[in-house]
Amino acid sequence: MALAFFLCLSSPLSSFLPPADPKLPAADRIRLAEVFRIAWKYQNKLWEGWSKAPFAVLLVTPTGEFLVRHPRPSDDFEPFFYDTILNAGILHRPPRFPENLLATFPAVNGLPTIVVGQPENVSKSSAGWVIALLHEHFHQLQMSRPGYFAAVESLGLAGGDQTGRWMLDYPFPYDTVRINEAFAGLGRLLLDALRALEEELTLKVLAYLEARKRFQEMIALDDYKYFSFQLWQEGVARYTEYRMAELAAGSYKPTPRFRALLDFTSFRAVADSIREDILAGLSGLDLPRRRRVAFYYLGAGEALLLDRVNPVWQKQYFKNKFFLEKYF
Repeated sequence: MALAFFLCLSSPLSSFLPPADPKLPAADRIRLAEVFRIAWKYQNKLWEGWSKAPFAVLLVTPTGEFLVRHPRPSDDFEPFFYDTILNAGILHRPPRFPENLLATFPAVNGLPTIVVGQPENVSKSSAGWVIALLHEHFHQLQMSRPGYFAAVESLGLAGGDQTGRWMLDYPFPYDTVRINEAFAGLGRLLLDALRALEEELTLKVLAYLEARKRFQEMIALDDYKYFSFQLWQEGVARYTEYRMAELAAGSYKPTPRFRALLDFTSFRAVADSIREDILAGLSGLDLPRRRRVAFYYLGAGEALLLDRVNPVWQKQYFKNKFFLEKYF
């Protein structure tokens, strides 16, 4: 599962010497080109102005790290070559990050950058990897919007942490039995609303929102702000990942190069898998086991429900941050 977070590194995560002959396999370049092609075709149809967000990608491989589409790379990168598949220059430096990383944070010269390992190292098929990078690209949109960092700081949840680790390590009461039971109940009610027929939708939505209000009253204010922030940031990113997979499954024609990859699967299969995962996750939300990842499911489910009850909810998303219940 992709994570968006910030890191403060005082030294590299590894200290390997630069390889004598760094290589960026053709398959990796083909996958990256497919990511950019799908984004170009659909991103602004899903989120207004998404194409204005940065789309820097740092690919982590055993032979080093390869940077693409970064407008102001740091001095530790060396020009590698101009790639005709990507229609972009590629830069290279020795490895610093783990090869199994999949995250978005200001990794290179302060710009939100997708840092990602190759598909086999992040347990993805090529098509799943492409769609996962679009999830991460949505984090770039979130972080690039005016006022994002100030709004995050205003939540008052960092507790003096300047690295952003609090987003991962905040001490939410995951192991409290009554909170876990109430949270699991939210998942079931949300799933009921998502599956509701049109004539019963209003009652199902009200039942969910009433239970959500009771959950809010059950937990401390800071815990509720953290819960809401994670639904807004990670849950909606998961929803966006699914919606982009759906768009690609509907009218997008993969390039012949991409179809020729040995592990090629359809974007329809990826979209169906993501939706099944969201629904299955809602049916069995378990805070002690899933921890913060449980919020991804609830946030994605709420976004899908908002599509039914308030189709223009996305217009409020960046204006009224962090509290999805306000969009109902």
